[in-house]
Amino acid sequence: MKPLQEKLSAYDAPQRAKAAGIYPYFRPISSEQNTEVMMNGKKVLMFGSNSYMGLTNHPKVVEAAIEATKKYGTGMAGSPFLNGTLDIHKEFEARIADYVGKEDAMLYSTGFGVNLGVVSTLTGREDYVILDEQDHASIIEGRRLSFSNYLKYKHNDMASLEAQLKKCDPDKVKLIVTDGVFSMEGDVANLPEIVRLAKQYNAQIMVDEAHGIGVFGKGGRGTCNHFGVTDDVDLIMGTFSKSFASLGGFIATDKVITNYLRHHSRSYIFTASITPASTAAANAAMDIMLAEPERQEHLWAITNYALESFRNMGCEIGHTSTPIIPLFIRDDYKTFHVTRDLLDEGVFVNPVVTPAVAPQDTLIRYSLMATHTKEQVTRSLEAIEKVFKKYDLLKK
Repeated sequence: MKPLQEKLSAYDAPQRAKAAGIYPYFRPISSEQNTEVMMNGKKVLMFGSNSYMGLTNHPKVVEAAIEATKKYGTGMAGSPFLNGTLDIHKEFEARIADYVGKEDAMLYSTGFGVNLGVVSTLTGREDYVILDEQDHASIIEGRRLSFSNYLKYKHNDMASLEAQLKKCDPDKVKLIVTDGVFSMEGDVANLPEIVRLAKQYNAQIMVDEAHGIGVFGKGGRGTCNHFGVTDDVDLIMGTFSKSFASLGGFIATDKVITNYLRHHSRSYIFTASITPASTAAANAAMDIMLAEPERQEHLWAITNYALESFRNMGCEIGHTSTPIIPLFIRDDYKTFHVTRDLLDEGVFVNPVVTPAVAPQDTLIRYSLMATHTKEQVTRSLEAIEKVFKKYDLLKK
């Protein structure tokens, strides 16, 4: 065996989980992403999707992608920096900027690439990048590529954030980067207090709205809009792979910052542009989100119903107040067993285990879409209660 293969062969956790019949990843779906999906020839309730607006199969979104493909082809064959900029890219950038309330925006081909390319680029060796300890992996990877000083504060702990800000040289750039809605546990960043501290310590703020757009704010504009702090946040990031029912991402900010990023952000300059189909699909999704506010209203109605039901059931759901609901298991293998048993009951959920979270924080991630019916939510609750009782996971 060659040295690399010999080294990596020691990693056998997937094989052991498969042998035990509880491996929960790469489960093939043979239908569109909807509230119900087809798996192994049977219908399964989908509560593991990030399609918060439920638009991935909307006829207008699908048709927009088809028409863009007919006109522009399937791919860009180059980066935005060179041959990969289309008129629809520029038009959608302007629309995104207006939507979230910023001067300019840039489209990236993935949301991960946004955080990677922005966080790694903006600050210099003597500056500071300050992260919430539960920020998304893409933010963490961007920080790893940065030459800046790195400080981390306890999750949503404003006293901890202030303590880190006090360590910084007051004359250097200080960039606070936080999720708006945290993707695993569903809690919301304390943006008003982050803004207050940023002003006090002359820091700047970047908010990842991947899980906030569509869910919070007027017309789904996100947590910055929800808290009324858009003007106080310097950079707003979002993805198209969730509420926008597509693929890609954006950074929205002022033109001074975008001018620099367009010429220095490596995941922008050296990655092929977002496809025509993805661009047109996201644009169509925005049309629907703005035209149909009842989608957002229904999402919150079933979210509040599910949250109350889980609490009454005795599930441990942490501090969530969003359509992302963590059901804490606090044991890796028990989490895998619960995931398997729920699928057997016809409910698809996502396990979150180490190293994504600490061993004592493992959980089932249950997420809602605006297209879920109350009846579907009720069916899922009944299945979860049955399985959780089996594993003694409900509080007495």
